[in-house]
Amino acid sequence: MIINGILSIINPTCLLLILGGVIMGIIFGALPGLTSTMGVALCLPLTFSMNTIQSLSLLIGVYVGGISGGLISAILLKIPGTPSSIATTFDGGPMAERGEAGKALSVGLFYSFLGTMFGVALMIFMAPSIAQITIKFSCYEYFAIGVFSLTMVGSLVSGNPLKGLASCVVGLCLAMVGLAPVSSTLRYTYGNHNLDSGFALLAVMVGLFAVADILTSAKEGFEEDKGSIRKDYKLQGIGVSRKEFIQQLPNAFRSALIGMGIGILPGIGGGTSNMIAYAVAKNASNRPEKFGTGCIDGIIASETSNNAGIGGALITLLTLGIPGDTVTAMMLSAFMMHGLSTGPMLFKTDGVLVYGIFAAVVLATVFMFLAEYGFMAGFVRILAIPRYILLPVIVVLCVIGTFGNNNRVFDVWTVLIFGLIGFAMKELGFSLSPMILGFILESTIETNLIRGLQLSKNNWMAFFTRPISVVFYLLAIVSIVMALRKMIRANKTVGQEERIA
Repeated sequence: MIINGILSIINPTCLLLILGGVIMGIIFGALPGLTSTMGVALCLPLTFSMNTIQSLSLLIGVYVGGISGGLISAILLKIPGTPSSIATTFDGGPMAERGEAGKALSVGLFYSFLGTMFGVALMIFMAPSIAQITIKFSCYEYFAIGVFSLTMVGSLVSGNPLKGLASCVVGLCLAMVGLAPVSSTLRYTYGNHNLDSGFALLAVMVGLFAVADILTSAKEGFEEDKGSIRKDYKLQGIGVSRKEFIQQLPNAFRSALIGMGIGILPGIGGGTSNMIAYAVAKNASNRPEKFGTGCIDGIIASETSNNAGIGGALITLLTLGIPGDTVTAMMLSAFMMHGLSTGPMLFKTDGVLVYGIFAAVVLATVFMFLAEYGFMAGFVRILAIPRYILLPVIVVLCVIGTFGNNNRVFDVWTVLIFGLIGFAMKELGFSLSPMILGFILESTIETNLIRGLQLSKNNWMAFFTRPISVVFYLLAIVSIVMALRKMIRANKTVGQEERIA
């Protein structure tokens, strides 16, 4: 069965589809405003005339290429190409600005490759047993995970924790606009039907990270030295030395486990895992102050986790029939188009297809690494383009990407509005990452809070009676304590400096 599954992929048609999908995915992931979800959605109609394995080969290629491709714009332009690469901008951008774009890209690409391979390995060998754990997860566990994730705000903010908390609260409030998740009651729309479905995540992300950065650049001016980045770079193998590779093993392994674990949980995805992995890496570091200034630790944490999540998302799709993220939801449509039902029985009824999918993911990962590494010089050349030329092009791509996602002009206005909000927050010293984290997690937290209260008949203690939930609450407490310790140490350091002065 395993051999037959591998042989079903090793043919010119499937190999070309995987390669073409990877290249298309990299393009969609790298261009701000376009995502792997959109790439898979656009490719879905093309698969109508294909057989099942050919269809999934193309879609898997787009998926793998799109998740990794987001690091290109995140590093070169400080604009995440996808939500999965938000944390990559924190250190990738500063490294590119000081002339280390090649190193940052190489590190990101190499650990994207390792993260995906780690996720695929666990998917192949541990899919059934890992998926069984998630069966025990109810609304109480998902609520606990959301609460734990919010406690990461303290780790994502290097300055005033109160400003980070305020930014997170703003994100939570903005995510509540539109239909309530359980009752479907309209709220905070003020009669505007464009707000019935709330603010689109893609539009919010593009506005906060792309338009806000463009407005900041416009404020600074477009002088030749300031308006464009003209730095030489030298690729040194995979971007890390043997010593650095050994030092980063705990960070990479921990981040891969985080990405894999969150990928298994339906509906959360790489947009959350990369930020949590980044925050955990910062907490575990002996020098947390270097994060955000251009260190490879942050890039490794972000890119390893978001790519490891691919294997996790596919585990829930194949073994439980539940899409782990929006991309696998699109892939579920491909299964349905071809008359297949995903779930535990798929391994028994069509094991050849399952192992063919495993082989396709492995090949897509290899093609992704070779394609991005081969065109690395071309990607870095983007840095030489003057910003007064590059930024208007980015604005156009952002508009096209957000409009094409839902075909709504309102989303274009959302990009502009959130761009102004992001610009104002940056000027006032507020961090944008907690706001995005709050915006992403609000639906998960609110939905499972309401469901838990309904099941327990408004008994709050029910949230603290399940062992898995208690573990996440304890982790949340540990995270809060560590954030408070960091704040106290920072205040002591400032006090000592003032006394010395």
